[in-house]
Amino acid sequence: MNKISNGVVHKIPADFRQILTSDKAAREAWEDITPLARNEWLCWIESVKREETRAHHIKRARAELKEGKRRPCCWSGCPHR
Repeated sequence: MNKISNGVVHKIPADFRQILTSDKAAREAWEDITPLARNEWLCWIESVKREETRAHHIKRARAELKEGKRRPCCWSGCPHR
């Protein structure tokens, strides 16, 4: 398995790492975006409170990365950077 890059501040959580490991297209899209953009996705995934919402964010991140989106849409951005 190839190394999967983290964001600037946020590290990849195990559940999202599993998705990137199992989906070559999503992993390639992930590696093609900047560390700041990866950080935005990771913060967006981790910023929710409910597990159902987190699962939805992970599913949506996978799909949108494969569509070529570089950052989560309609989100104000990571406050941690």
